[in-house]
Amino acid sequence: MTETEPIVVGGHEIRAGTVAQLELPIGRLATGSDMALPVRVVHGARPGPTIWLNAAIHGDEVGGVEIITRLLGTLDPVEMAGSVLAVPVVNVHGFIGGDRYLPDRRDLNRSFPGSATGSLASQIAHLFMASIVGPSDVGIDLHTASDHRTNLPQVRADLDDPMVLDLATAFAAPALVHTRPRAGTLRRAAARRDKPVLLYEAGEAWRFDEEAIATGVAGVRRVLAHLGVIDAAEPPVSEPVVIRTTTWLRAGRSGILHLRVYAGDRVNRRDVLGTIDDAFGNSLAAVRATRAGLVIGHTRSPVVNRGDALVHLGSPVDEAD
Repeated sequence: MTETEPIVVGGHEIRAGTVAQLELPIGRLATGSDMALPVRVVHGARPGPTIWLNAAIHGDEVGGVEIITRLLGTLDPVEMAGSVLAVPVVNVHGFIGGDRYLPDRRDLNRSFPGSATGSLASQIAHLFMASIVGPSDVGIDLHTASDHRTNLPQVRADLDDPMVLDLATAFAAPALVHTRPRAGTLRRAAARRDKPVLLYEAGEAWRFDEEAIATGVAGVRRVLAHLGVIDAAEPPVSEPVVIRTTTWLRAGRSGILHLRVYAGDRVNRRDVLGTIDDAFGNSLAAVRATRAGLVIGHTRSPVVNRGDALVHLGSPVDEAD
């Protein structure tokens, strides 16, 4: 058997077949207390690829934290080939303060690849790129919906990239949505370093959604099995629905929303998906589907203003209006 070399993460050397928990310094609070990025390294006994997992780039997106917690409980370094670098909370400041953003109101996922001398967000992004992305081969970035919305479990990825498509297909979330990474995102910065990244979106902020969590754990394990890091994983229940076009349906009036559809529902063009009413129950407007598709997300807020995003529709590639 080929001897597996130690892995070095953030200046820390971890021996093969062991688990290490690290803290990578990210600065100090105004009180003088140290802040650090929590990392757990599971370094397999046999040679193989290095996969990073991260959650809570947005501090209020706690679902991914639980996915990583549960996944780590299933990994045995003695039985593994390769390594897993798990960072359950990237935006430590936002996570502690109950905020999506950093104290300076910057969005960490618009700050990559970062800079060692830039803003707080830029410095954290730079540390993550150097210490986590640097030694890794593949990444899985775990998210939830925001702004009082919820998402159907889905992988968002550049489906025109054969390697990314292969990994996304292995994950086998209920929906596979084609999206190109935005400037400043972890996914874009990693792709520019030839590190393929899957972005998993499921559930809502500040909530543990059991379906979203269980689907995420199973999907990550399937990717690890596909890459040979672990021996086997639970097969998917069904093939993912592939989506290349998405549309947000928005409120035509302000009022109280009574939604009739939920994430995962299929709708036809012109279907009534809900109504917007006044406080006395008088109907003000109907929310109609502008095309056939799959509901991949929707608002959770009953009070809406004109122009608010209500229902996110994805158009499966095998269907036409």
